Amino acid sequence: MGTPNYGRTKRTCYYTYLAMSSVFSLPPMLFVTFKELYGISYTLSGTLVLVNFVTQLCIDLIFTFFSKHFNIGKTVKIMPLLTSAGLLLYALSPLLFGEHVYAGLLAGTVLFSVSSGLSEVLLSPMIAAIPSDNPDRDMSRLHSLYAYGVLTVVVISTVYFKLFGTENWQYLTVFLALLPIFSFVMFSVSPIPEMNISEHGGGKTESGRRLGLALCVICIFLGGATENAMTNWVSGFAESALKLPKAAGDILGMALFAVLLGLGRTLYTKYGKNISRVLLLGMCGSVVCYLTAGLSPNAAVSLIACVMTGFCTSMLWPGTLILMEEKFPRIGVAAYALMAAGGDFGGSVAPQALGIIVDKVTESGWAAELAPRLSLTAEQIGMKTGIVFTAVFPILGVLLLLYMRKYFSPDKKRAARISGVKATEKTV
Repeated sequence: MGTPNYGRTKRTCYYTYLAMSSVFSLPPMLFVTFKELYGISYTLSGTLVLVNFVTQLCIDLIFTFFSKHFNIGKTVKIMPLLTSAGLLLYALSPLLFGEHVYAGLLAGTVLFSVSSGLSEVLLSPMIAAIPSDNPDRDMSRLHSLYAYGVLTVVVISTVYFKLFGTENWQYLTVFLALLPIFSFVMFSVSPIPEMNISEHGGGKTESGRRLGLALCVICIFLGGATENAMTNWVSGFAESALKLPKAAGDILGMALFAVLLGLGRTLYTKYGKNISRVLLLGMCGSVVCYLTAGLSPNAAVSLIACVMTGFCTSMLWPGTLILMEEKFPRIGVAAYALMAAGGDFGGSVAPQALGIIVDKVTESGWAAELAPRLSLTAEQIGMKTGIVFTAVFPILGVLLLLYMRKYFSPDKKRAARISGVKATEKTV
């Protein structure tokens, strides 16, 4: 038998990542709407994000330790259907749960988060397993489509809300729930490549491999926190802290953030090299953007900083996967699951922490006293304080990456010494 043609499989992976971006981009756009329609606080909205990522984290950990017990082919095919079911339940929450609409939103979040967790665990190693001349760039292209998916959802949502109002958000959610069904159909008729389901790969000794992999997990944790805090709050920050209309906040905030997120990944797809330097520069840029967004008294400057965070964080998640693949060749699905767990944990902690800080600061006495002096509201001060606090994640990321550069650099020195010894032996 000849080698299977994986072209359709690769395209289906790309489309799936594109279609499933709605589970990340739509809920944050509705935080203000949920507060207005159902009285759901920012802390509870942040909890939905927390549940999203914690559920994904559980899936990641299950695959980390029990990946050999799963039928990968069947799991990949079922995955998009779970997304559709979760979004449908999310949309029907007001109808099915009445006054307890938050319970329905929570249940829908859990359901589509299971699918999101599976996509994190399986799509990246599937792309890595498909023969390619440029596997690093294929990985970057896969993750860039998530950003373009966010952009598409934001644009469609903004136009829809402008025409039909945010109170009719359920119908848009039903439409988005139908998109993953095409992924189910395509995966059903596409060949699934063989993937290494063990956690082992080539590279360092066992102890060195574990420490190196642990460093990569911490790095993707900080990268996930840095990216997702702004992803989940840029729209709310633009509306509440910068007092922009919802349509302007979504387009100028989340949509432009997604454009730059996708642009950064696309540029790496075409020109990328030296991923460790790219990661370090991305973390440094994120520190500047978060501090500028939170501390600048100028709304336009703050908005530009929020948007530029998209470009700075664009390679933090996929770049850490690329770095792992460089340092540990032939890594298995379990390692990808562990990395996804780290990223999802970061993506859950940061938005939730930001939401708690916003609520606590807004309700505090010092914010009420400070607000008139700065010509701001207490909520604006809360939002800005939360954004400034979140800068701690990229700051830690900078320190970690500086250490990782030193940790992995002995490989090159050792290789150079070995080459020198061999050359000397030949001369003798």
